[in-house]
Amino acid sequence: MKLTCTQSDLSSNLSLVSRAVPSRPNHPVLANVLLTADQENQRLELTGFDLSLGIRSSFSAIVESGGSLTLPAKLFNDIVSRLPDGNITIDDHEGDAIATVTSTSGRYQVRGMGGEEYPELPNVEDGKFVKLPAEAFINGLRGTLFATSSDDAKQVLTGVYLKVQSDGLEFAATDGHRLAIVQTESVTPEGEEEVEAVAEIEELEVTIPAKALREVERMIGMCQSSSLLALRFDECQVIFELGEQRLTSRKLEGQYPTYRQLLPNNFTNQINVDRKQFLGAVERIAVLTNQKNNILKCTIDSINQEISLSVDAKDLGSGRESMAAQISTDEPKEIAFNVKYLIEGLKAIPSVSEISIQLNTATTPVVLNPLSGFKMTYLIMPVQLRN
Repeated sequence: MKLTCTQSDLSSNLSLVSRAVPSRPNHPVLANVLLTADQENQRLELTGFDLSLGIRSSFSAIVESGGSLTLPAKLFNDIVSRLPDGNITIDDHEGDAIATVTSTSGRYQVRGMGGEEYPELPNVEDGKFVKLPAEAFINGLRGTLFATSSDDAKQVLTGVYLKVQSDGLEFAATDGHRLAIVQTESVTPEGEEEVEAVAEIEELEVTIPAKALREVERMIGMCQSSSLLALRFDECQVIFELGEQRLTSRKLEGQYPTYRQLLPNNFTNQINVDRKQFLGAVERIAVLTNQKNNILKCTIDSINQEISLSVDAKDLGSGRESMAAQISTDEPKEIAFNVKYLIEGLKAIPSVSEISIQLNTATTPVVLNPLSGFKMTYLIMPVQLRN
């Protein structure tokens, strides 16, 4: 195998696929990335795989002779990322699995393993298939990924639930303490082929691990050539394809909670407030919180049409800020939140000018919504205050 490519192409694609390389592989070859040089199509393909998450990326290269080999992901990435801009030549000396990497600054030799030892990425032959607008998909991820659970004991909650319908997409994530729902429209990107609206599929539903979706988010950020994201899945696997990049992941098993039953049917109280001003005040007050005391208290003054945020930390001090708001409520007078959950939800709402905070009592679910544009619902459970 012998090829020449640019440092920028190799470094960016290597950085992407290396994210699927396990830190503690159960087989030595899984610590490597697979390089496959295609002479006919003049492309270099890189693959990383931890037997659950796999990422494959392809880019143009001048291939003098084709072939494949695997190289240690971390070492290879460390070398390539530090090389200067310009062309890089990779030559494996007639298949002896020792790659010589030559750049304008010098020459390195890296010992690898044969490409035939690397496991094949899973494929979906007869599963379901749909093409989605990449922009709508990434908007859904930004509004939900933060609310997934990190507790492996609640495995199905460590992913995002995706529902694809003919009129749009719905994303949902919950960790048992808060719930984020985003609805986006399946708008056909201008100048692209029509989005396949799953006419033959009444309702497409799948729960995808958050780890895989964070890599899909990076893929979309890297890819400039395609605005359509292809999604294929069967009973076990889900595959994302975007331009020359492909990600495969196992689906999460188990029934996702019926999350819409958690949303109250109606609310007796509503507060409208400037999102940026509210978030800024919460972040400043949060400086006084810590692991022992992460509670922020919100005092509602319907007479003066303002809300006050306060934290009282015995070992640190106290703080209080007030701001104007449109309040249509007399009760409750005080309500408290986990400050981390409140900040993460406010940050996930796009930069709209106003949000609504809907509530019933100081101990029942509170729902935040942007008042215009983005269709997002963020439910957060208040913290019960002790007298």
